[in-house]
Amino acid sequence: MEQLIGRKSEQDKLVKCFASRRAEFVVVCGRRRIGKTFLVRQFFNNNFTFEFVGGHKKPYQEQLLGFSLALYKYGWEGSATSVKNWYDAFRGLRELIERSPSDGRKVIFIDEMPWIDTLKSSFVLALEDFWNSWAAYRTDVMLVACGSATSWMTDKILNNRGGLHNRITEYIYLAPFSLNETEQYLNGYLHCNWRRELIAQCYMALGGVPYYLSKISPSLGVEQNIDQLMFSRDGALKHEFDELYNALYTNADNYIAVVTALAQKRMGMTRKELAAKTKVDGGTLTRVLTNLERNDFIQGFAQYSLPKAKVIYRLTDFYSLFYLKFVDNDRSGDEQKWTHMIGSGTVNAWRGHTFELLALLHVNQIKQRLGIGGMLTSVSSWRSRSSGEQIDLLIDRVDNIINICEMKFTNLPFEITKSYAEHLQERMAHFAQEKKCRKSLLLTMVTSAGVASNSHSHIVQNEVTLDDLFVPYRKY
Repeated sequence: MEQLIGRKSEQDKLVKCFASRRAEFVVVCGRRRIGKTFLVRQFFNNNFTFEFVGGHKKPYQEQLLGFSLALYKYGWEGSATSVKNWYDAFRGLRELIERSPSDGRKVIFIDEMPWIDTLKSSFVLALEDFWNSWAAYRTDVMLVACGSATSWMTDKILNNRGGLHNRITEYIYLAPFSLNETEQYLNGYLHCNWRRELIAQCYMALGGVPYYLSKISPSLGVEQNIDQLMFSRDGALKHEFDELYNALYTNADNYIAVVTALAQKRMGMTRKELAAKTKVDGGTLTRVLTNLERNDFIQGFAQYSLPKAKVIYRLTDFYSLFYLKFVDNDRSGDEQKWTHMIGSGTVNAWRGHTFELLALLHVNQIKQRLGIGGMLTSVSSWRSRSSGEQIDLLIDRVDNIINICEMKFTNLPFEITKSYAEHLQERMAHFAQEKKCRKSLLLTMVTSAGVASNSHSHIVQNEVTLDDLFVPYRKY
């Protein structure tokens, strides 16, 4: 059996539901390739009373036939000709469970549920009938519903206003691996034996998506793996981008347009800027932004002391960022392109910008290192109205202190020069003046290799290093 990395809180929820003495309806969500199916199958060791996986873009009759065949596989003795719709299919599932010889939990696992709900199929209505008229009254039934299309799962199941309203007993959301979990996977499971700097560089290209990380070859270095996965003719992730968005979203072109626009603007864009750039606006843009954020592709960052309408959206999916920067429209034919680019100004600039995002997505670890993990804080950014200057990360604390975070990725300890020190001090002063801020401002350097001690390093009040970002986050 393969090893389950991380997912401790998610497993705890499954343990609680499995041990309860009531019917449990568990929803498991998360983006494609994130490990939802793997988690459920590993946790239950594939011991299901019934399991069915929806087929991508399969028509209604094929989905229904597949469900019927799965019923037979698990011992149903009914007639296939009697399964003419989803009500009949769930009636067959009820018969299967009632005749189960086991006295313990009856675990039903329905995977990729959004794909099953084809147009005019009445699948959700039949599911409502199955649960409300029978399953909910059992003390031994545990239904685990899983799906990559988080928007569908949210709208049709979690926020259902019909028969499934308030019927969900547990919700499990799988986020990408953190740096700590990625280290466990690469070094503990795959035995790559990579230094943290190399793991961070791998993360900045692929992100913490378990499926992508599973394609890593321990016999190759980071650069070689990226070449093999992204630039070789048969690279496993070379064509993943289009497949990813088209599998998740109807009208995927709108989603790709937004993601592409954000990839071109490192500092992020407001909703108004996105609408002007992509020509996607109104309710359509709202839906696109909501769904992308639900799937961890983008994240909205508050601007300091400004209303929600001024949120800055940034593309936070590392794979999409790397693909759009280096792979999309690449016609070089160079299957070792990444290895050949190492050391170039383009790659060094990319690492610097991407490390900033890496730090933003591990802000809990930063707060933990600063000793404020249990303190009430708000996280935001700042973009000057007059000069366009930006501070990517401000941590506003209840004790009237703001940590102004500056992120730098270097191979050696970062050296603060006289001109850079003056720039940092001027920018902090500009922020305080523009926002009329009377709180104490602490300059916090978040670096890959620390800050070199010199005559200008005294301006730094706090240091956070790459090692700190690898520390598991403790919930306070």
